[in-house]
Amino acid sequence: MSFTVLIPARMKSTRLPDKPLADIGGLPMVVRVAQQAARSGASRVCVACDDPRIVQACEAAGVQALLTRADHPSGSDRLAEACTLLGLTDDTIVVNVQGDEPLIDPTLIDAVAQSLAARPDTPMGTAAHAIEDEADLVNPNVVKVVLDAAGQALYFSRSPLPFWRDGGMPPRLSVDHPALRHIGIYAYRAGFLRSFPGLAASPLERVESLEQLRVLWHGHRIAVHVTPHAPGTGVDTPEDLARVRLHF
Repeated sequence: MSFTVLIPARMKSTRLPDKPLADIGGLPMVVRVAQQAARSGASRVCVACDDPRIVQACEAAGVQALLTRADHPSGSDRLAEACTLLGLTDDTIVVNVQGDEPLIDPTLIDAVAQSLAARPDTPMGTAAHAIEDEADLVNPNVVKVVLDAAGQALYFSRSPLPFWRDGGMPPRLSVDHPALRHIGIYAYRAGFLRSFPGLAASPLERVESLEQLRVLWHGHRIAVHVTPHAPGTGVDTPEDLARVRLHF
């Protein structure tokens, strides 16, 4: 199976200015992400960014990078442009690895790509893992997802999902159906990714502030790979950056 990893990166960040270029063990963070992605089975890894400084930093480290428009409202829009710039065919599988995930597990990248490849009628895939802590279930910053019997997403929410009527943590319904935390990694077929910016935003997307709800709103399916492992620490704040630096 062949797939491409695209890494969206933008320079502006309110909590961590110039985040893609933040030093981690002597290399910019976005380069660390690309190096992790290169350990997967991807046939190509490319950074799609909004600033020439990111391109220069990537090229200095031997990482392919594309300069995209600076006015994209989301990472998905940026990757849609990158698909066109790279000339990817509609059936190419593209995995979106966030540019602030320097500890991303390469095997998770492979699994999400494989999950989508196994479902030719599905345009998009993502990942989740079991929630073990009740605090995570009620934390609005932890996105939850529920699946159907085929392992495809029914809904994503910042609220507890499913809601356990009798209170407390919901019991594991079975090994296959625990309460699940959504992991922010996505796989797409390039043709669908190119069409995504043309889909109207959904009311649910605006209420929950979750872009993936636009996909479900318009009747498309999202395959979900359930992994037994929680993802590595992402970088949103200076405190996150300090924790990640301990690994390098």
